[in-house]
Amino acid sequence: MAALLWLCLTPLLAAAAGPPGRLVPHDLLYADGVRAYLARDWGRAAELLQRALHSHSALRAARRSCRSACARRAARPAGRWEAAVLGAVLRRAECLQHCLRHRLAGNPARHRASRAVSRDFQRREPYNYLQVAFFQLKKLDQAVAAAHTFFVANPQHLQMREDMEKYRRMAAVKSDSFRDLEATPHWGAYEAGVQHYNADEYPQAVNRLEESLAEALSALEECRDLCEGPREEEEEEEEMQPGLYEAIAAHYVQVLKCRQQCVLEIATKPGRVSATEDFIPSHLDLLQFAYEQVGNQVLAAECAASYLLFYPTDEPMLEKMKRYRAQLGEDAAVAVRESIQHYVQRSLMEKKLIYYAVEHLGEAFNDPDLWTPDELIPENLKEKHREDREKQKQESLAMEEREKRGPLPFEGIAVTMDSHQMNGTQRVVFDRVLTESECKDLLRLTKAAGEAGDGYRVRRSPHTPHERFEGLTILKAMQLAQNGDVDWRDAKLLLQASEKARKIIESYFTPGKKLHFSFTHLVCRTAVDGEQEGRMDLSHPVHADNCLLDPEGQECWREPPAYVYRDYSGILYLNDDFQGGGLFFTEMDTVTVTAEVHPKCGRLVAFSSGKENPHGVWAVNRGRRCAIALWYTHSQEHAEQERVKAEELMERRAAEQDQPDGEEHQGAGHSSRSSSKPPAARARPTSQRHKPGSERTEHPKELRARDEF
Repeated sequence: MAALLWLCLTPLLAAAAGPPGRLVPHDLLYADGVRAYLARDWGRAAELLQRALHSHSALRAARRSCRSACARRAARPAGRWEAAVLGAVLRRAECLQHCLRHRLAGNPARHRASRAVSRDFQRREPYNYLQVAFFQLKKLDQAVAAAHTFFVANPQHLQMREDMEKYRRMAAVKSDSFRDLEATPHWGAYEAGVQHYNADEYPQAVNRLEESLAEALSALEECRDLCEGPREEEEEEEEMQPGLYEAIAAHYVQVLKCRQQCVLEIATKPGRVSATEDFIPSHLDLLQFAYEQVGNQVLAAECAASYLLFYPTDEPMLEKMKRYRAQLGEDAAVAVRESIQHYVQRSLMEKKLIYYAVEHLGEAFNDPDLWTPDELIPENLKEKHREDREKQKQESLAMEEREKRGPLPFEGIAVTMDSHQMNGTQRVVFDRVLTESECKDLLRLTKAAGEAGDGYRVRRSPHTPHERFEGLTILKAMQLAQNGDVDWRDAKLLLQASEKARKIIESYFTPGKKLHFSFTHLVCRTAVDGEQEGRMDLSHPVHADNCLLDPEGQECWREPPAYVYRDYSGILYLNDDFQGGGLFFTEMDTVTVTAEVHPKCGRLVAFSSGKENPHGVWAVNRGRRCAIALWYTHSQEHAEQERVKAEELMERRAAEQDQPDGEEHQGAGHSSRSSSKPPAARARPTSQRHKPGSERTEHPKELRARDEF
């Protein structure tokens, strides 16, 4: 039987066969390439890494081709169901073995790579090594292409971002060198189509969106073919090995779930973590409107009818269908697209099987589609499905927020809590922004200012009679330093620390869009002794920073006297040796607490200033709570003028100094980036490789105090 089957398959395999010779496994080539890279054998490294990428691509192509070919060739014989079904399975397995042996010129099992290697290729890590090797070989065009290919999939990679900027500044580098060597055709066409659509250029939009849809469906089929791989075992070995039918069912359900997730893969742009919602239906929605604008009612109706396969009760689209039928005539037949009908019917069939396994076999499934009809979901799973859908929606919003972030401009800073962990939007907590030594210096500034009798207006808090409120502006700190009441270095540290916080918040929330200081305030709240018993109020009542909160109306009015121009807020804490004084966020009702932040030295909490982030401060019951309060704006006309004057005073002071500031202030503590020892060598390109334009091999010099500013 094998010989006969092989004779039947030979013409098909010959047509799709790759170059003669055995295909070397990509993981072996990759490992050898990394070894050559670490040995600084750039030519050998470049050759091996390119061969690894080629081998990986050829392996995927072979698997896709053979699975597709064998799916078409496998015939189901008559007879008992077991012989019929399993007989077809055996013949298809035999077909795959022969096909892959022929395409790979060897045993397919040799090409099973580890998960770590598979992740590296998925993240395009070989291109990270490859760009350095090409740069060392003076092959700039290939180095830039490799770097760009890696950067497209890893836009948050700080080192590669710097490398890309250096490449752009090199006169020998041409603009067309910045090309994605693994670009997916449908994304380029989709983005071009949407741009034409938004510009009301509908003929061009139609062409590019049709191209994108065709390429997306093709990419979907390729992804589905690759789902038929070996079963992914659990981390821990099961106590009891499954029987024949349990094993078949488990593997088959795994393949079905993988196929369902393929729509997320093609709908996720390289470098992004969340998929574009309703990627296939959205094409049809855009196309029906574009065809209507160019006067092609037939194709507009076809796209509308195809869209209704996903959302059959969508009222706006049903209204459009009525209009199209009236324009074309009631007797005109409006056909749906065959490719879309096949896609929907096949997807529904797979979902039905998966939900059966979820209900009866204990499987788990995160449905990737918003259009899955409710009647397909078993009754006892509908409530959980709705909860999962809501959770998925929240996670999608959180992912979208993360994607907008830029890389942090300072090393050693940790994101302790993000918006998802804080049950809101546009919220984040950073740690290690200041060292213990820097916090002490700033606390000394508050003490010295109080002793000088200037700058601080020690008085009862405007928010509560149970606390004293003390505040120092950045200009007043410089003036006190000028008068000799405080140390210049401490006043300068206040300027530097607030600027560091601004850079962190800008890079995290609004990369590429300038944030200006609106107001900077070093503030302390001190509990009044003997007045804390039975206290029921807050240190600072719940409010929003750029609008007037109306809890009863569930609204926040962005109008004076609110500081309507403020866009982001921050608090940089200096101490934690007090009781109470934590920051908390609420719902619009000002009562339901959604998140809390406990102060400590070097902790920076940042959030958008609008109605999405009502917040307050718990009562300070004992001790003194000090922090730098920060507000920012995108509006340059509302930028903090006192800061400009403070910086002028500091520049004037610096011009008068004979010695560098770093020699003046040795005891202020070092940045978390500073180290007396060079970083340990690691077998990763992010730490071992040179930056473009640099031939230095020595260890980085030790940074002086506060060089991170």
